[in-house]
Amino acid sequence: MALKIASRFRRLLQRPGSIDLGPYERLTQLVSEAEESVTSLTDEELTEAVGELRTTGGLHEDEQIEFLALAREAGHRAIGERAFDGQVVGALAMLQGRVVEMATGEGKTLAGAFAAAGYAIGGRKVHVLAVNDYLARRDAEWMGPVYELLGVTVAHIGQASTPEERRTAYQAEVCYVPVSEVGFDILRDRLVTDVADRVTVTPDVALVDEADSVLIDEARVPLVLAGATRTEELDDDVVQLVRTLRAGVDYEIDGDGRTVALTDKGTDKVEETLGGINLYEDDNLDRLTQINVALHAEVLLRKDVDYLVRDGKVSLINNNRGRIAKLQRWPDGLQAAVEAKEAVPVSDSGEVLDSITVQALVMGYKTLCGMTGTAVVVGESLQEFYDVEVAVVPPNKPNIRIDDPDRLYLTVEQKNAALVEHIAEVHETGRPILIGTHSVEESEQLSDRLEAAGIPHVVLNAKNDAEEAAIIAEAGVPGTVTVSTQMAGRGTDIRLGGRDESHDKEKALELGGLYVIGTGLHASRRLDDQLRGRAGRQGDPGGSLFFASLADELVTRYSVSSGLRPNPDKTGRLTDRKSIGVLEHAQRVADGANAELHRTTWQYHRLTGQQRAILLDTREKVLADDLAATEFAARAKERYDELVEELGEDVVKDAARRIALHHLDRRWTDHLAYLADLREGIHLRSLAGGIVHLKPIDEFNKSAIASFDTLIADAWTDAAETFKTAEITADGLDEGASGVPRPTATWTYLVNDNPFGTEADRILGRLRNAIKPESGAEPEEILPEEFDQDDLPEELRDLDDEDLPEELRATDDDQPEDLRGAGDDTDDADADPDTDRKKK
Repeated sequence: MALKIASRFRRLLQRPGSIDLGPYERLTQLVSEAEESVTSLTDEELTEAVGELRTTGGLHEDEQIEFLALAREAGHRAIGERAFDGQVVGALAMLQGRVVEMATGEGKTLAGAFAAAGYAIGGRKVHVLAVNDYLARRDAEWMGPVYELLGVTVAHIGQASTPEERRTAYQAEVCYVPVSEVGFDILRDRLVTDVADRVTVTPDVALVDEADSVLIDEARVPLVLAGATRTEELDDDVVQLVRTLRAGVDYEIDGDGRTVALTDKGTDKVEETLGGINLYEDDNLDRLTQINVALHAEVLLRKDVDYLVRDGKVSLINNNRGRIAKLQRWPDGLQAAVEAKEAVPVSDSGEVLDSITVQALVMGYKTLCGMTGTAVVVGESLQEFYDVEVAVVPPNKPNIRIDDPDRLYLTVEQKNAALVEHIAEVHETGRPILIGTHSVEESEQLSDRLEAAGIPHVVLNAKNDAEEAAIIAEAGVPGTVTVSTQMAGRGTDIRLGGRDESHDKEKALELGGLYVIGTGLHASRRLDDQLRGRAGRQGDPGGSLFFASLADELVTRYSVSSGLRPNPDKTGRLTDRKSIGVLEHAQRVADGANAELHRTTWQYHRLTGQQRAILLDTREKVLADDLAATEFAARAKERYDELVEELGEDVVKDAARRIALHHLDRRWTDHLAYLADLREGIHLRSLAGGIVHLKPIDEFNKSAIASFDTLIADAWTDAAETFKTAEITADGLDEGASGVPRPTATWTYLVNDNPFGTEADRILGRLRNAIKPESGAEPEEILPEEFDQDDLPEELRDLDDEDLPEELRATDDDQPEDLRGAGDDTDDADADPDTDRKKK
């Protein structure tokens, strides 16, 4: 009855996108009644009973009730966990194609296993899409005994899995795999020249863990497969030249800190230094590109925020997860530019062979469902992009966590001082503390402050993510202070008293449970809620508090504080409604910007996906059938007959297949390169025609259709010409001698479509710069623009520059020594890449 009342009350409060749990709750009651008849079964009898339910048409309602009663008993026997009613409700909702919202610690993993096994018993193949290798392996191994007792095969895949291991894992009825690995395997399978080289199976059921993160946050990010072409080393004179350029004088960073461009003065300086050349002449476009990517790498990409330098290599950081993004890189020469910046060996460059967005990948499955701790907030987006609804499952025990109001400060320095002081106060009591930071750099700076304050702590970030499980497992032990980067994306349960709850759990409870502290608000309140959700699991006490400042990047990028008259207390804290409103407004704007980026990415990729499907249909006929041999027998009959007579039909068919596949792939690669250039410059075309009359997406689609119109026909023409002169012997096709070589190496990465921003970004940035007031000597920096003298509280007005708080004065500590004093420091203007480029 309590569950039913809570469900009705919840529906009154929720936003659109959530559904009535009533039908699932009634079925759950029937599952509990049926459970009495299965407790007396032996393990063998239980497995046999599940086997009798196996079908190829999916489980009907009565069969779902019987299966879940057996599954509940299997969970109790195999891992000692009898599912709560809420977990059964969640499993039922997922079996109906819903995304389930269940709070952290409420048993999503077991509920997901029940749903995955239910689909498998119904004759379906299930991919449980995880956010990383660690969770895929952990959950597959953890739930393995449950699957075994139910007679369902299970496997997992990670970045280190070999092709044969992947092929075997995908054959299992349930496969736990990071969503990116599925995407990369699909991309690689699209380039095979032999059916036997494929590793994936036809997509069937996708059960998405951390569904909001995968389906919303990462959906706008294309997964890319690249092929090695050459080493693209940046000229040393370009690297050294870029380091002499001055912020605000030789280059301007746009108001959002997303793009950087040379000023007229900077262009003149570069051209003069390079020997009086004209950068914009056709012969110098390569040099202009090198300058642009070197400037982007030098100014906008930050060590320990966007990347790490480890073992003589540049390693990207996944900003959603706070982890090293292994085997992934930036495209378009940007990787080489960062490597030159850090003076490490330059790796091979390459060209994009194929790509797919996470959204297109997930939409390829026949059935989609999932689970997460925060789904209602994005319920409308899930309906818009995936046509799935949210089922919100109430906690097994009421949530008694106390979430204190955010504490807002004027400057970052004041915020940090208050943050450390508060941590010290709470630590004195012995209460376990989890601190969530946004970057490796921030976590290490906070670690230094805590060390100076004599507060013992452990740090979890991309530099030591291999130790994640051990660190997080002990975060609930009294006296522990854990500093974690992007804790919202860790997906790890924290128990009071440690992993086995044996380290003073009772004391942790008495102290108020785990205390979560955020060092700043995320771009979405949903991510803040994920961090908060680490405390107060399963009815435990807990607390949370977020610190923020008006100088945080969230505010300076997404809100306008000009005209604000902040009036802080002596610690710098702001409590007035207007200041707090600026913070809330910034978060709403950031959330909206990311949603629009998702929508725009999908618009641009939808047509490309349709064209890819047409090409893949032809490629499949070439790969699996004898379409190439048939074509060449008609287009080059004399040559075909001659080779068949000399070498045999099988050899010629194999050679024909490889030649045709090469040219189809080559044409597609060239088409993708054309589309990338087209999208980069499409805004110029719309501006030239009047932005009201020409929509960029319409112009893009028109040109993309025209480009693709003859692609397959042109590929066949090219292939026929190659076939006429190809080097084919009894050993088969000599690909190198015939001019149809395959890539010597491939690699994968995730990246935003426009790592340098769109042309519109740059045009608008230049317009913004053009209307800025002349500043005479000192170039303008973002923060002084936000806080002029009249905007500052009285105690900060008329102070000399050196007496102002650090965020409100021009500093040059991060400039090379020989450039200090030459211009504004660019560190505060540097952009977090989440909105504008994404790597993994």
